[in-house]
Amino acid sequence: MSEDHTHVQEFFGARAADWDRKFPEDAPAFATAVAEFGLRPGDRVLDAGCGTGRALTPLRAAVGPAGIVLGADLTPQMLAAAQRAGRAAQGALLLTDVARLPLRDGALDAVFAAGLIAHLPDPAANLRELARVVRPGGRLALFHPIGRAALAARHGRELTPEDLRAEHNLGPLLARSGWEMTSYADEDARFLVLAVRHR
Repeated sequence: MSEDHTHVQEFFGARAADWDRKFPEDAPAFATAVAEFGLRPGDRVLDAGCGTGRALTPLRAAVGPAGIVLGADLTPQMLAAAQRAGRAAQGALLLTDVARLPLRDGALDAVFAAGLIAHLPDPAANLRELARVVRPGGRLALFHPIGRAALAARHGRELTPEDLRAEHNLGPLLARSGWEMTSYADEDARFLVLAVRHR
């Protein structure tokens, strides 16, 4: 396991038990983002880096009983918190690295990724892996329940032009990784980027 994985697991593992209590106001933002994602009944969707599974309930509601919902995370404590919260009933939880998903090519219709991109050790390669498991024409949502400026302020730092999630950086990164960005929203109360898998 790489240094990056160890750091991510240690960081989130130590915070998993209190994660939902620390951010109790995020649930409506997750539900709104999933609604804007435009999933259809029967779709097969992955919550990549699902954490405590806050997106699993709205994802299940969107795809219905005929759909497939998977939640993948690298941190066992986060998946345990999702189970304690009853969210495993909404989809299958996978302890796995989103950089090497145990899924066949084109297995999914969509990937929802909340707060994931900042923690990817190799964003271009990792986004290509997400593209690999999505059918041509399938969709990707990169989400955070607060915007870039609010998140930077929370962490005591300033935004810089090099910020990976800035539109001028993210659009080309997605294009190099098998995706076409179709919308970009960076507001105080949310960050939501939608993209389509190249055909």
